[in-house]
Amino acid sequence: MITQPDGRKARGDRRRQELIEATLRVIERDGVAGVTHRTVAKEAGVPTTSTTYHFSSLEDLLTATLTQCASGFSTAVRDLVERARIRGSQGAREVAEMIVEALGPERGRTMAEYELYLYAARNPALRPAARLWLDVLTSLVQHDDEVAFRAFLAGMDGLLMQGLIDDELPTVAELEPVIAYLMRPSKP
Repeated sequence: MITQPDGRKARGDRRRQELIEATLRVIERDGVAGVTHRTVAKEAGVPTTSTTYHFSSLEDLLTATLTQCASGFSTAVRDLVERARIRGSQGAREVAEMIVEALGPERGRTMAEYELYLYAARNPALRPAARLWLDVLTSLVQHDDEVAFRAFLAGMDGLLMQGLIDDELPTVAELEPVIAYLMRPSKP
């Protein structure tokens, strides 16, 4: 017997996703401090009861949003790794392109995700969701040298943070040699 998908579950999943996207827009505009059930509901165009139905606390809503960001980031990194493999490159150019995209057209979203990520430093309940970023990268990227890999990750965070506070958007040409340096094979 084939069971039909439950339409209520699909609608609930869509509504949760809409609320997460609305949360990111609120953070982009007002910061994490601006997130309330009411502001997210207004941004999503739904009654406040909808946010409290799907997320009983703001902590639940922020955790789901942070988890969604990590999931989206994992997809982007997986795609980046695949593009590098297709091009036969080490990936420095692809990483540089991803950073320029994150600091250009996706700047607001990147800022919101970093603000949410940093908010987890003050809220221990959100830390497991924040650590998903590192878990995702560790699982997707082959590395033989743990120290070099951690230096690479710290470098990427630094480039993104510097880019968010800089007045000029860095170019792929400017970033590529820095990233290639961070990605260089470690010496035995």
